[in-house]
Amino acid sequence: MEELPAVDMFVTTADPALEPPLITVNTVLSLLALDYPDVGRLACYVSDDGCSPVTCYALREAAKFAGLWVPFCKRHDVGVRAPFMYFSSAPEVGNGTVDHEFLESWALMKSQYEKLARRIENADEGTIMRDGGDEFAEFIDAERGNHPTIVKVLWDNSKSKAGEEFPHLVYLSREKSPRHRHNFKAGAMNVLTRVSAVMTNAPIMLNVDCDMFANNPQVALHAMCLLLGFDDEIHSGFVQAPQKFYGGLKDDPFGNQMQVITKKIGGGLAGIQGMFYGGTGCFHRRKVIYGVPPPDTVKHEMKGSPSYKELQAKFGSSKELIESSRNIISGDLLARPTVDLSSRVEMAKQVGDCNYEAGTCWGQEIGWVYGSMTEDILTGLRIHAAGWESALLDTEPPAFLGCAPTGGPASLTQFKRWATGLLEILISQNSPILGTIFRRLQLRQCLAYLIVEAWPVRAPFELCYALLGPFCLLTNQSFLPTASDEGFRIPAALFLTYHIYHLMEYKECGLSVRAWWNNHRMQRITSASAWLLAFLTVILKTLGLSETVFEVTRKESSTSSDGGAGTDEADPGLFTFDSAPVFIPVTVLSMLNIVALAVAAWRAVVGAAAGVHGGPGIGEFVCCGWIVLCFWPFVRGLVSRGKYGIPWSVRVKAGLIVAAFVHICTRN
Repeated sequence: MEELPAVDMFVTTADPALEPPLITVNTVLSLLALDYPDVGRLACYVSDDGCSPVTCYALREAAKFAGLWVPFCKRHDVGVRAPFMYFSSAPEVGNGTVDHEFLESWALMKSQYEKLARRIENADEGTIMRDGGDEFAEFIDAERGNHPTIVKVLWDNSKSKAGEEFPHLVYLSREKSPRHRHNFKAGAMNVLTRVSAVMTNAPIMLNVDCDMFANNPQVALHAMCLLLGFDDEIHSGFVQAPQKFYGGLKDDPFGNQMQVITKKIGGGLAGIQGMFYGGTGCFHRRKVIYGVPPPDTVKHEMKGSPSYKELQAKFGSSKELIESSRNIISGDLLARPTVDLSSRVEMAKQVGDCNYEAGTCWGQEIGWVYGSMTEDILTGLRIHAAGWESALLDTEPPAFLGCAPTGGPASLTQFKRWATGLLEILISQNSPILGTIFRRLQLRQCLAYLIVEAWPVRAPFELCYALLGPFCLLTNQSFLPTASDEGFRIPAALFLTYHIYHLMEYKECGLSVRAWWNNHRMQRITSASAWLLAFLTVILKTLGLSETVFEVTRKESSTSSDGGAGTDEADPGLFTFDSAPVFIPVTVLSMLNIVALAVAAWRAVVGAAAGVHGGPGIGEFVCCGWIVLCFWPFVRGLVSRGKYGIPWSVRVKAGLIVAAFVHICTRN
């Protein structure tokens, strides 16, 4: 096999409470065990924005376990190399013959993993700091939002024995200070890019979230086919694997498994400028991240090597970073990575300082782009606008698998963060509309970006439509033709056509009617809650009245050897609630439509008895009834208790808003 370029693999985690270290460890172990001709060309960097000694301890223990796990995977050609997933089922025995040596090795490895899992799950900061010695001294007095850069080489590949090699493993917690903006995940990714540049400087970079393990051990080889296989590298500025999930709840009750979007929209995008950058499961060319344009026209070709001063103005003052960036821009894909990592730790700490980016192009022309909660979409948009295309890596088995959030709070928090970031992009100077007019973003790719970036803009309009039905029922008016009117066929036909078309899409993707209904229902809930709050958040930010806050989504996943979805709930598909403001709008609409239906039904019965006709028709009743069905989890939450019930603080606030709306509608 021809020599392949080096790959730096990035794993990001932000909060050890919401993203348990054992989840991160399984992702790291799956990356360390990837198939690659020369594992000395692979390096794994873990960014810990929580500055947690528990996470660092867990990764140190994982490095020790990797010395057993990686050779075991290679020796027995293990298919899934995240230990928790591999050990969740019995060992496979081929051709009906029992390999006793393999079974003994399998049992021993499972026992070692269970010991590792117990050590990590039982670890606490106090014990680690007390017994860890000098190795954890840097965490003393370190606060999550105020600490210097911490870089630790947990494993150096040069120490590996013959036949037992696995990639470098480096722990990183970038410097934090209350006086500096940290730019959420984009800032962490840029520090990872700089630190890896001065340590190994691989021309290819893979980034995954801490819960997105490598499900296909040959994923790096598949990616190389796309990165190196085109006649012109412009067609593979980055290679994105679709997000897929393990242990997904049946029929997708929270509407976040994105199966139809991935198949329908993802496949279509592959025929334009390529798949959106999804923030995880993506292979990047380092030079593309550095802002190098595609050499497809004379106008955009690099003419000579940039000068030292030009590189310093863009990349900052680090001589090592400037030299490494010069090597990347020159296009040398097969340069050997640095061997002695320990000698580069101090250089790595320098480029990890929170004031390093001052006066440079980081976060603008270079690296992950700042200015949005969805730094992934924004960075991918910048790459596409420069003229690059992206490739879709859709392998079988899937390249990466992650865990989709369950429950109401986690799901709506994720949707709100996405919607906030998308709207920030839409109204900024990085808008795809401007990218098409002034840069090289194709018109159809622009329209594709607008499909998703306009999600939160729909919220106020959908809210108005959701209020129109109950308003008509409460005021004894109508806005739709009556059933006896020929015009009634038009809205009825639109309603049926829309839903039948979407139902057919779900059936084409092999999904059930229940899955279609769950996703439709969650879209209505999300629009009236997460998207609406995201819309208001961005408006307040634009007016200078508020700042956006990055909210980490809780990762709920079993990482013990029994696998599974990792929940003790009797029915994990049931909607759960808390007192967050995101639940108030939908609770208001649920209560309001129930009240409106009750008032209108009573009025219809009394009116029929008195021989009075007119007022709202069947269309208004159907509208309100449909909304009640879509919001049924909230209707059930009004009469449930515990975490399945809507908290009284939310009910009271919603009740006051409903009372005010009813009063306004009926005061005349």
